[in-house]
Amino acid sequence: MSTITTSRPGEGIAQITLSRPEAMNAISSTMAAELARTCAELAAAPEVRVVVLGAAGGRAFSAGADLKERAAMTDADIMRQRHAIRGVFGAVLALPQPVVAAVHGFALGGGCELALSCDLVVADETAVFGLPEVTVGLVPGGGGTQLALRRLGPGRAADLVLTGRKVGIEEAVRFGLVDRRVPAGQDGPAALDLAGQIAANSPVAVRAAKRAIRHGWGVSLEAGLDIEDAAWRTAALSADRREGIAAFVEKRKPAWPGQ
Repeated sequence: MSTITTSRPGEGIAQITLSRPEAMNAISSTMAAELARTCAELAAAPEVRVVVLGAAGGRAFSAGADLKERAAMTDADIMRQRHAIRGVFGAVLALPQPVVAAVHGFALGGGCELALSCDLVVADETAVFGLPEVTVGLVPGGGGTQLALRRLGPGRAADLVLTGRKVGIEEAVRFGLVDRRVPAGQDGPAALDLAGQIAANSPVAVRAAKRAIRHGWGVSLEAGLDIEDAAWRTAALSADRREGIAAFVEKRKPAWPGQ
């Protein structure tokens, strides 16, 4: 039985759903492999302009790594699994399309890291975030230390990572873990609405802008402006730019070539 489902709920939108609700969508070796494979397929799909990452069941977005699976592993097994676990987070980060997380319930450990790997996080009132790895003798291994550092700043990242504590929606919003807060049960619809707004724009410009934002992390302002200039040039020389200006002048909806 697949641990991942995909759908196309709107034009230009692909939805990935974590589908192990009986295990609070814990990330098993199988799920990691399936999610990485799905991301690779979507990355190569030019018709997909935005990806929404959500989860089945009402209790959790994802409770993180499948510790029951790991309990039966030897040290050698865990090291072998490490490649797959690291690969799945890399696959989410590598998606050229903007990725919107739709979070409800628990987003802990690897679940929190999946949300951090997305470009935008929509969360409902039930959401609980945390990076509790140190409480079981581990360190976040799906990018948690680095993604939290970049999104939250060093103090707040240290607060979450070093204490291993959980934060509810109020604190998550205040910390900057959540970009849009919505009522309980509305994370999915709100994420799809946001994805639709993004998908309506030029695919070339959106992808170039995402690259500029991602690659601009941690570099000097001068280097960042060069990255932005490269993104601008990509968009300015594209068929999308010509279509966008023509549509504006003619007062009609653009028909983006996506090239």
